[in-house]
Amino acid sequence: MNLSLLNNIILSEHKNDKHLNHKYKILKQLFSAGPSSISTLCDAVGVSTPSMLKLLADLVGIGWIEKSGSGVSIGGRKPDLYALKNERALIICVDIELFDTRIAILDNNCNFISEVKRVSLPISKSRADFFSILLPLLQEVLESAQIDKTKIIGCYVGMPGLVNTEKGENYSYLIDNMENSSLVEAFEKALNLPVIIQNDMAGSAIAEFRHGLAKGKKNALVLLMDWGVGLGIIMDGELRRGATGFSGEFGHIPFVENGALCYCGKHGCLETIASGNALSKTAREGLLLGKKSMLNDLSKEELERIEPEVIINAANRGDQYAIQLLSNIGANMGKGISILIQLFNPELIVLTGKIAKAKQYITLPMQQSINTYCMTQIREEMVIESSVLGENSRLLGYATDGIDRFLEAYLSKAKKLKK
Repeated sequence: MNLSLLNNIILSEHKNDKHLNHKYKILKQLFSAGPSSISTLCDAVGVSTPSMLKLLADLVGIGWIEKSGSGVSIGGRKPDLYALKNERALIICVDIELFDTRIAILDNNCNFISEVKRVSLPISKSRADFFSILLPLLQEVLESAQIDKTKIIGCYVGMPGLVNTEKGENYSYLIDNMENSSLVEAFEKALNLPVIIQNDMAGSAIAEFRHGLAKGKKNALVLLMDWGVGLGIIMDGELRRGATGFSGEFGHIPFVENGALCYCGKHGCLETIASGNALSKTAREGLLLGKKSMLNDLSKEELERIEPEVIINAANRGDQYAIQLLSNIGANMGKGISILIQLFNPELIVLTGKIAKAKQYITLPMQQSINTYCMTQIREEMVIESSVLGENSRLLGYATDGIDRFLEAYLSKAKKLKK
């Protein structure tokens, strides 16, 4: 992560402070755990109460933290709680899908500071073409939000594909490279800000783990059912990313013998029969063969790429063809989930993404498949629920992970300054 590009380093006015390391630890603790008592902060940072009181006074003085009510008492006076102040640091979050892109600005408490701007911006474009469209859009968001740009600490970009966050590269998309630079370097050059890139599934998983139904769960799975299929794995209370960050490529397990060709180059992947792309493709093929449906009213352009939401809306209006399409997706996904249940023994599976909005049209056939293919003793204590975070949940996940990573980077820098 190139911190030299940062315009406004957090606590820069105190960069020569010998207690800077402790102050970053306090900020990181408050970001991760929320409002905390002095005793909790002492344990997290490893300092005495008098020292903590001085550190907190300094952070209150420069406007980074504030008192936030009182905690629970087990006898005696209720302890004061301290929390991060809103809008002290801002992060630009970009959620890139196959065909659309969302942009928003969030603050250090993961509040949305700007409206979410959604535009048609396919990821299939070249790097140059993609940036030529993205940069003016980012400028529009910044101007409309009327924010203090010196508070922006970086940008977090989430996207589909095989993304190696540490190397700053996506091995599936925007891979044309005339300058022999990584994708994250290209973003940083274009934005003049530190940039993190991450797989979109990670955004969904982090959002559910920190803010959604999986919060506080020890063993849970987050299943992204979008144009593709992705998996977030929470085991023993930790989000598992794998050796190179590629864990959760559930959509590309071999599922159908001699099946359709997947965009990854293999045949018969789960995504070819249980994804948004599969749903759209199957719907279009059936309509062209004469299937009777409300979807027959779609224009030629709409038929070329039928949005999952259009099929879900038709199902909600009683369209039997749409209902059957969704049922098939749910049944296929249920069979795949059976494998996951027996591998990970989760207490909860959270469904998120475009197809998750179909709710009972996919969950009922999904559950039937699970009952058929999964061992009773393993599945009977497991619950499947649809996410309640809404369509912008990935942006929330990106902000959470981004601020956490930037704070960790500054903490490392503070340690070096101390030496």
